[in-house]
Amino acid sequence: VQLQASGGGWVQAGGSLRLSCAASGRTFSSYTLGWFRQAPGKEREFVAAIIWNGASTTYADSVQGRFTISRDNAENTGYLQMNNLKPEDTAVYYCAVARYLSAIGTMKSTLYNYWGQGTQVTVSS
Repeated sequence: VQLQASGGGWVQAGGSLRLSCAASGRTFSSYTLGWFRQAPGKEREFVAAIIWNGASTTYADSVQGRFTISRDNAENTGYLQMNNLKPEDTAVYYCAVARYLSAIGTMKSTLYNYWGQGTQVTVSS
């Protein structure tokens, strides 16, 4: 599976961005989609995930209520809508997929098989 993340950019605190993750090469509907981020000097951390059939979503506590993950299997694309952005959301955001990964494993980056190249999100105060 090839993944192409896009939609990052610069925004002021309180603003919004929508990230996209376009998939090709395999049946996207068979893959759980996760978003992770990595800030300078910090480890990569889980942000949100939606399992392969869309029946379950998971969010990090830090983004709960502000971010929404979704997917359009017909378009082979996943999304991360980010509202009320904060300076601490500044990071490179990565999308990743894992075939038929269940909800219980979605926060573990090591379980994802394919990764996109990352897109920079910068939030100024």
